[in-house]
Amino acid sequence: MKVVIDTSSLLSLVRYYLPFDSDNKLYNLIKLEIKNHNIIVIDEVLNESSFVSGKLVIKKLDFLTDNDFVKAHKIPTKTKDLIPPSPKKFYNLVDNTFITTNAKRLNSAQFEQQKKEFLDSADARMVIYLLNEISKNSFEKLMLITEETEGSNDQKAFKKLPAICKILNIEIKTLPELLEMYSEINFKFE
Repeated sequence: MKVVIDTSSLLSLVRYYLPFDSDNKLYNLIKLEIKNHNIIVIDEVLNESSFVSGKLVIKKLDFLTDNDFVKAHKIPTKTKDLIPPSPKKFYNLVDNTFITTNAKRLNSAQFEQQKKEFLDSADARMVIYLLNEISKNSFEKLMLITEETEGSNDQKAFKKLPAICKILNIEIKTLPELLEMYSEINFKFE
């Protein structure tokens, strides 16, 4: 199993779970899974993490900025130059299917600017990374971990991550659902 984790899930991890991890079992598990590339932190997620909630993610998961750890384990995963496996199909989906009703109100210049921002975002990069991995590894279980919900999009031009993943048949789970998969930490969420 390989998962790509969103900034929202990393933030939830350090805010709501690590404070109760008195023996560092969860911290060490997350570090090991990131080190072994079972949990993927992409470059743009790490970048976003440097700007949210007073750098809480970077402070609590300090190994993500430890030069020796980062170099030794090639973290974060680089996505800047990734191209989707079927570029024409993907960009057609961006232009026609991933848009919200708000996008239809924009003029062409505004839409192109919003599209550029979306394609440079962590959300789009995680999706493109997963599409590439899925095209290479049809046998490996791949999923995206996020705390985002499919609903309301705050007047944005593009749908939220869960809605996009649903369109692309990318499996999506929340952090609690991911943590339930690790028997070694004995978490149970009901």
